[in-house]
Formats: sequence, C-alpha cells, structure tokens
Amino acid sequence: MTVLAAAVALFGSLFFALGAALQQFEAAGAGSAKPSLLALLKKPRWLLGGVSITAGGGLHILALGLGPLTVVQPMGVASLLFALPIAAGLHGRRPSRKELAAAATVAIGLIGLVLLVPPHEGPTHLSPNGAVTLLAVAGVAAVLLWAGARVASPAGRAALLATSAGVLYGATATLMRVLVDGSWNWWYLLALPVPALLALMLLQRAYAVGHFGVSFASLQIADPLTAVAFGALLLGEPLPQGVVPIAAAALTAAGTIALARTTPLESRT
Repeated sequence: MTVLAAAVALFGSLFFALGAALQQFEAAGAGSAKPSLLALLKKPRWLLGGVSITAGGGLHILALGLGPLTVVQPMGVASLLFALPIAAGLHGRRPSRKELAAAATVAIGLIGLVLLVPPHEGPTHLSPNGAVTLLAVAGVAAVLLWAGARVASPAGRAALLATSAGVLYGATATLMRVLVDGSWNWWYLLALPVPALLALMLLQRAYAVGHFGVSFASLQIADPLTAVAFGALLLGEPLPQGVVPIAAAALTAAGTIALARTTPLESRT
C-alpha cells in the first residue's frame, strides 16, 4: 500500500503542477498586471487548470488514506519539479539546469520542514476568538505583503504576491482542518470562502508577473508554513525543534532566491 500511496501522490503532484502551469500561462497572457478573475473564468485553458488542481488535491487526499504522511508529503512537494518544465514548455522554451537545481533545493528544504513537524494528537479546537484572530492576522499579513509587492522588482513582486496568497491559503487550510476534525461554529463555514477567494485573486496577479518558478515556489513554502504556524499558535500543535528545521528553512530560502535570479520572465503578448 505504501508504494501505491507514493504513486497516487506523485500523480496528484503532476496534476497540480499541470493546473498551476496552465493557469499561469493564461494569467500571464491576460494583458494586464491585474487580471480579472471573471475574465480568467471565461478561458477554457484556465478552467482546465482549475480542474487539474482539484484532481491533484483529490489524489493527494486519497494517497493520505493509503499510506503514511512521511511518504505522501514528499511526493506532494515534487509538484514544483514538474511545474517548471511544464510551464517552460507552454512558453516555448526549456528550463535551464540552474532553474531545476534551484527548484530541487526548494523541494529538499520544504520536504525537510514538512516531515519535521511533530504529529498532533487529540481533537482540534478553535474558539470564536481564535478564528477571528486567525482571519485578522492572515489578512493583515496578506495586505502588508501585497503592499510590499507594489514597490518590488518583478521577481520580488511575484514572490510577495504568491506569499500573500500562500498565507491566506494557509489560513483556509487551518479553518478547513477545524471544520473536518474539531469543534466549530456555523460562521466558520461561511467565512471559509473569503480567504480562499482572495488568495486565488492574489495568486493570479503573481502569475501575471511572469516569474512562474518564483511565484509557485513561494506559494508552496508559504502555504504549509502558515498552516503550521497557525496550528501552533491557535490549535496547540507542536513545532519542530532543533537546528535541522533552521537548515531546511535556509535551503528553501536559498532555493527561492536562486529561482528569482535564474527563472526568466514568462509572459505572453
């Protein structure tokens, strides 16, 4: 079953990478630094990307039911290594060795961070005050990152916008975990689409900048790390300890910086 779980998770990563590359291709060709979500919804290729991302998420959930987290999560991080060649192919080029090496560095560091998080035992509980804090902190952080993106270089703008989206997706994931595993109030369900929709809009703006490798890597880093941070602060979940997590975080940062320096601007006119 472990081999099957790894295979399913790997396919899930491929679908997720394909979906992200398709959506970036359309967002980059929207002719605006602020692509309209309504306009993107009219593009079949962008919608196909959404279907592919959904399929990838479903396969990842299936894989978690078939095998251990320590096997499934590394396969999930592989989506970054799939996404770069797919996106480069859509834009009519080949990814360079430096790009792939930088992406591999991010993936290795992220795998280390994900696998070093101690398992949480017991029920998940989030008080109403905690839910308000979750949404407020995520919102403020997202706004600050968005503001920073307005004055950053193109690569920095892609990274900051994608990180802003990742923070909101991390908040969404935290709320979702409470809804599935813990005790909650009815308004949690009503609040859930708000950060998810804002994250989707910010991510399309990040994709429109053109530095796909940078934006996708930033998203993959910010989303799980935000969820881990909220889990520790609001749900009482444990954090990884020691020097190794610091080294893993340094790898992800170094890999993302290298991607910003090596991934070319990918946009369509």
